[in-house]
Amino acid sequence: MLLLFALATCACALSQAGPLLKPAGFIELPGPKGKRFDYLTIDPSRHLLFATHLGAGLLYVIDLKRGRMIKTIDGLSGIEGVEIAPDMNKVYTSDWYENEIGVIDLDGLKLINKIPTEAKPDGIAYAAPFHKIYVSDERGKAEAVVDVTRDQVVKTLHFLSETGNVRYDPVSRRILLNLQDRNTIAEIDPAKDEQVAQYPVEGCKGNHGMAIDSERRLAFLVCEDNNVLTVFSLESHKTIASLALPEGGDVVAYDAGLRRIYVACYSGFISIIQQDDAKHFRKLADMPTEKKVHSLTVDAVTHRVYVPEQEVDGKPAARIAIYEAVMPSSPKSAN
Repeated sequence: MLLLFALATCACALSQAGPLLKPAGFIELPGPKGKRFDYLTIDPSRHLLFATHLGAGLLYVIDLKRGRMIKTIDGLSGIEGVEIAPDMNKVYTSDWYENEIGVIDLDGLKLINKIPTEAKPDGIAYAAPFHKIYVSDERGKAEAVVDVTRDQVVKTLHFLSETGNVRYDPVSRRILLNLQDRNTIAEIDPAKDEQVAQYPVEGCKGNHGMAIDSERRLAFLVCEDNNVLTVFSLESHKTIASLALPEGGDVVAYDAGLRRIYVACYSGFISIIQQDDAKHFRKLADMPTEKKVHSLTVDAVTHRVYVPEQEVDGKPAARIAIYEAVMPSSPKSAN
């Protein structure tokens, strides 16, 4: 059931008079409290949020219109990533403890298959024109390629680095993969499933989280080892901005409509960064939140931000916090 937050929580904004994210409620979840969550994704056509509960091996399906959970899917031990293949009516999960990829029927919301992979599947992305899912086998230093028409791994690419988050860029029609031990991005051609380039990311150590702005040709990388958000040009393949983050930055989400970047930080903050144009970015706030928050997602239509919480005021919890985006009345120009 959707319950309202007290609106007393405020964002500690830089040069802002009020909060940039306003608490709008939370969704209680039935899984065990105090267990780690991981990635989330939204199916905009069905108004569904899929949230992974890593420590419980559960995938929650949430109806965003009604603000409540409608399904819990179990049997996904160590679930980390989740991705939708809407044209195939399937959802795919990366299940760390089993070293398998789960396949879920989107209509029936039932687990229908499991696909073996290598070590610690984590990040996951769908290249729809190629009908392929790409799964980062982080500790296997590999990227598994799954043909979603057959639900089979058709190729595994190996690297000299652990593999972090992965994204499909619909403009270049290429897969972008974080090589987090080498501070580089690998570019993969999904037509051939071959690596075509690697790009060093200046000023970034441990590039794990990734979001992209395809329109403006940018990648936003969370650098875990030096607590930095790096803005990387997909045209020049150079770093164009670096912004300090609180400790424990992990998942990054981008709201293209508001041109706003959100980073979940395990130390108890959500960093909020504004994109003024393709080259200028400014930190708006490090908003205090619950400790151990390291994942979030944003609804591109409503601009709401969804944040899983495994503890509240230091006590075990299992819920998703909901925030409404607030625009500052008179934003200052970038320095």
